[in-house]
Amino acid sequence: MLKKAIDIQAAVALAATQAIAARSQGTFGVGGVLLDQRGNVLKSLQNNVVRDGLIFDPTAHGERQLIDWYFAEREMGRELPPPAEVTLVTSLDPCAMCTGAILSAGFNVVVAARDPKAGINHDAKFTFTSLPQGLREQAATRFFYPAVLGASCFARPSSGALTRSFFIGKTIAEATQALCSLAFEATHDKVQGLLTQDLPRAALKDPATLPASHPLIRKLKVLYPDALAYRCAPQRPDAGLAPFLKMAMARDLASGGQGDAVALLDAFGNLLLCAPGRQDKSTICTAFMECTRRYAQLRYKLMHGASAAAQLEARSYLAHPREGTFVFARGPDAGTHSYMNLGAYGSTMEGPLPEDNPSQLQYVLPAQPAAQLAQLVAHMPPLYRDTIRINPQQVTDPALIAALA
Repeated sequence: MLKKAIDIQAAVALAATQAIAARSQGTFGVGGVLLDQRGNVLKSLQNNVVRDGLIFDPTAHGERQLIDWYFAEREMGRELPPPAEVTLVTSLDPCAMCTGAILSAGFNVVVAARDPKAGINHDAKFTFTSLPQGLREQAATRFFYPAVLGASCFARPSSGALTRSFFIGKTIAEATQALCSLAFEATHDKVQGLLTQDLPRAALKDPATLPASHPLIRKLKVLYPDALAYRCAPQRPDAGLAPFLKMAMARDLASGGQGDAVALLDAFGNLLLCAPGRQDKSTICTAFMECTRRYAQLRYKLMHGASAAAQLEARSYLAHPREGTFVFARGPDAGTHSYMNLGAYGSTMEGPLPEDNPSQLQYVLPAQPAAQLAQLVAHMPPLYRDTIRINPQQVTDPALIAALA
């Protein structure tokens, strides 16, 4: 039997419950709820970026997980209302990744607390200037920020698109709003520290020096059979990467994508993974989402329940991706999927890029002029533009560009 949430206060309270569960788990204190057009609860989920003190999936925000759940259920034959008749209620203003995912999916959104660092309305102006121009109108017709009545710092007037008619009440109690805010604030610094605490480059070891029979190499090759089959100068992908990208691009096309692929090279220039998307399964399963998620979950499986020595070995040979290079076959455009990818990249990095690796994010084929791409990034919320300093750059090898062109 589905629960019924007939007003925004009740729906936000359900999302806040998920945020508290996330806080107890040791991950970001954020939660969300999916409602159908009658106010029935379809699914509720909490943030799952961290599990058991380890990074599980940097993209496992509540909103992203709810969207993938929706499309997975439809894929299995469950009858669900179309996206335009679904409302996602979230305890925290969606980040860039989740905003791009929500707009790609076509859901309506009800937002409780503000996130001044990564939220799409970080400036509390509700004008969506963090989005590319072409997406602002879309967001204005989908996002609703209900009024919080009272005189505290949590009070605010309503903003954004009118909510669906099934909501009888359209305000949030100050106490519920405070709960949503405090659940996130209580976890943010600790979790962000965990996400950015990893071995420095000087302590890393080259996985190519391990024997093929080593358990770590065997598990890496289960994830991606061509792992370690290519190597380039660190941070300088060349034409040798083209066959691996092309193979993944073809799979991406066959799986409902636009022919994109994303490769992850480590600090030594080794190819660790090259992934296509799975957009036939979920519209937001792009190549980058698959690449960063699969690599993070490999590291999690290697370290979960392992001894301190085994965890150190995994961290040494399979480092945080910020020490390597993500290579996109196709550069970001101004659409929803690219905005989601840039946000997911930010969630993967979470903290500042290493000073010696400013070209961590590279692409082969440009989708827009470099100046326009720089403007897009410059308008993103503060976490992405000021803290992480996202800086997409085209690869420098003309032979690689020609091979994909």
